[in-house]
Amino acid sequence: MTSNSPAPDLTPDPASDPLAAYGWDARWAAVFAPYAAEGLVPGRVARVDRGRCDIVVAAGAVGAPGTGGAADVGTAGGADGADGTVTVRADTRPARTDGDPDAVVCTGDWAAVDLGAGTGPVVRALLPRRTRFLRSTSSARSEGQVLAANIDHAVVVVSLAVELDLGRLERFLSLAWSSGSQPLVALTKTDLVPDSTHLVTDVEAAAPGARVLPVSAVTGDGIDALAAELAGGTAALLGQSGVGKSTLVNALLGAEVQARGEVRGSDGKGRHTTTARELLPLPGGGLIVDTPGLRGVGLWEADNGLSQVFAEIEELAARCRFHDCEHHAEPGCAVLAAVADGTLSHRRFESYRKLLRESAWIASRTDARLRAELAREWRRREAAGREMYERKRGGGHRKAF
Repeated sequence: MTSNSPAPDLTPDPASDPLAAYGWDARWAAVFAPYAAEGLVPGRVARVDRGRCDIVVAAGAVGAPGTGGAADVGTAGGADGADGTVTVRADTRPARTDGDPDAVVCTGDWAAVDLGAGTGPVVRALLPRRTRFLRSTSSARSEGQVLAANIDHAVVVVSLAVELDLGRLERFLSLAWSSGSQPLVALTKTDLVPDSTHLVTDVEAAAPGARVLPVSAVTGDGIDALAAELAGGTAALLGQSGVGKSTLVNALLGAEVQARGEVRGSDGKGRHTTTARELLPLPGGGLIVDTPGLRGVGLWEADNGLSQVFAEIEELAARCRFHDCEHHAEPGCAVLAAVADGTLSHRRFESYRKLLRESAWIASRTDARLRAELAREWRRREAAGREMYERKRGGGHRKAF
């Protein structure tokens, strides 16, 4: 006998649900409501590995009516249900759409999970992302790659143990601002620098709108201040390998959770000790994502980020005589005038031009890909139309006989 009773409402109460510790709130609950009606449960992606992911769900959802029984419980943090959550291993492939980076499951995503699938838990859909870190991939492709999603704080980690590369910092900050999250700069290894005052000043000048915090995992200086900044939200650490991201994560967690690698004395560069992006709960509330060291960060849809990082140049550009001034040799260029009188540093101006050119080139490459895809689609339609025409024509010819 078939029951006509409605499917159970599996949408967690945002105020009392254990997923609130992972960022679940009333806005997410409202977006998820249609999936709950289908018997799916919400979960947050903690780690992604080749078509599968660790995803945190409420412990009460596992084995609940309408979910199809017990799930494939993983071994990541929270798997024992001590905090009211469990971590399950889920297949991510059904949610993926080739060619669309926003349809590829990544760390930090909120997802609609089918715990009752015959082959084990499956991610059926992703909830719309509030923020996302998107960078360009290799030069041979014109698709972006999402590094992490739904991040509140973007912590750009810079080591003071090596010479500052302000151009690289501005690149990372452009990525951070473009993501929609709030950037913050953590200057690590301050214990190795006798006086970091002038370095902090240089970084602050290159990071308008972002707080700059000197920290040391060795002495503990600045760690509490950084933890207070990150409490209650989700943070992601960005930076090259060897800058101390994993060491910083361990200091924030109060435990040796992330492996640490040796750093070469010749150039201050380290080996990749973090091999995957992983979402980790912080003791004082909030979460943190340690990302692998990024050798290259190509800008993708970064116009807004560049405007934030180089706000003073954008303000100067608005005073140029010509609205389409490219700041090369045009008369009445307020930007070039500022460089000439020292108001704007030549280094910062050149960094702005370099990143602006790169962003424009990537945008044009993307447009070229879209034009090529559209041309292929029209050719396919034309071929299908010709085939249909020939078929009809051939059919009519046979009838004439």
